[in-house]
Amino acid sequence: MAYKITDDCISCGACADACPVSCISEGDSKYVIDADSCLSCGACAGTCPVGAPVEE
Repeated sequence: MAYKITDDCISCGACADACPVSCISEGDSKYVIDADSCLSCGACAGTCPVGAPVEE
């Protein structure tokens, strides 16, 4: 299952830097994950200071 980023996101970019396939980009109010490219590796969740990335 792909990850998604909740509204808890503070737009720090830590998740995007940690993603091995670069499927995370900056959205209008928070970062977003391209579910089709997500490997569900959890690297984003492991680096997020507020726990915004969660499995769908």
